[in-house]
Amino acid sequence: MIRKRGPNSWQIRIDLGRDPATGKRLMDYRSFRGNKREAEAEERRLLSQRDNGTYVSLDRMTFAEFLNRWLMEVQTQVRPTTYDRYRDICRVHVTPTLGTVPLAKLKPLHLQNLYAAKLGDSGRADGRGSLSTTSVLHIHRVLHEALNAAVRWQIIGSNPAKAARPPRKRQVEMNVLTESDTRRMLDAASDTPLYCPILTAVTTGLRRGELLALRWKDVDLENGSLAVCQTLHASERGLEFGEPKTKKSRRTVVLPSVTVKALKEHRAAQSALRLQRGSEWTDHDLVFCTDDGRPWNPSTFSTRFRSFSLKEDVGVKFHDLRHTHATHLFRAGIHPKMVSERLGHSTVGITLDLYTHVIEGMDRDAAKRIDERFREVGIG
Repeated sequence: MIRKRGPNSWQIRIDLGRDPATGKRLMDYRSFRGNKREAEAEERRLLSQRDNGTYVSLDRMTFAEFLNRWLMEVQTQVRPTTYDRYRDICRVHVTPTLGTVPLAKLKPLHLQNLYAAKLGDSGRADGRGSLSTTSVLHIHRVLHEALNAAVRWQIIGSNPAKAARPPRKRQVEMNVLTESDTRRMLDAASDTPLYCPILTAVTTGLRRGELLALRWKDVDLENGSLAVCQTLHASERGLEFGEPKTKKSRRTVVLPSVTVKALKEHRAAQSALRLQRGSEWTDHDLVFCTDDGRPWNPSTFSTRFRSFSLKEDVGVKFHDLRHTHATHLFRAGIHPKMVSERLGHSTVGITLDLYTHVIEGMDRDAAKRIDERFREVGIG
């Protein structure tokens, strides 16, 4: 039943049947803002939830129940990897602490205490150490988005996350390899299956998922380039290929000649292996794959690189090869816009923020060069 309460303001009454213990009829009341047609559509939606058993009374809705409902809605609106991250943040870090709090009574202090706990000595899911400020910021951003939906759906009047203060992100020093360290790493990997993926990563800046999803049809060895058209990620559903991270992530990257040469040799070796395996080979047209053609599990690939890195005392994670590539470009004097495009960042501002320390070093070099040029013409 709908009752008009004011201009574009309505009250929706939902009959929930009788209380089995007392026999008293249960009613739930919702406020709604909009025109009559929109209010009627909202009433139909709520009645449908009541009839299929998914309706939750606002007075009794817990934060966990709301987050589950929000996750159902957002699943169809974001990339699978984004949904998986939202789900894990809610179920691993939020629900165990705040899940039983009634949504209507959720306050900024609840969120502030959650952030403090996650930054504490047992803030990680396994209780062994604290979460980083970056991880807690991710939690805050997800909760802010979820609670914005609660306001939009007129379940709560304001967003508690707006008044909560997440920690400031700490600048983490990147581990990058010098040119000589890069050569030493490549020499150590030269006789292993990791050589070509390592070389490709450190000379293109591809993300791990982009590298492991790279297909031969996306590689143009004649013209020396590759196209980033998809990415690979692991989820509860298994290994999945999906769209690149952002629109700018879908890009073409020009290859240096050393990488073209290595990829040609790698393709020839892979063709011989494919013939040897015969019917055991599963053809996904992947450039980098397991010994039977299937996609690498990204975490398994990272573990293998980590073992190599520890054995050879390389001192970096696989993702650090992306940072190494960007740092090499900056040190070579490449314009930040070009670096940003090779990395597939959505804006050049992200690139500049990430590599501020490199830019500062270049600024000092620029001042030194100005001094040298001025002295050549007798200034100073």
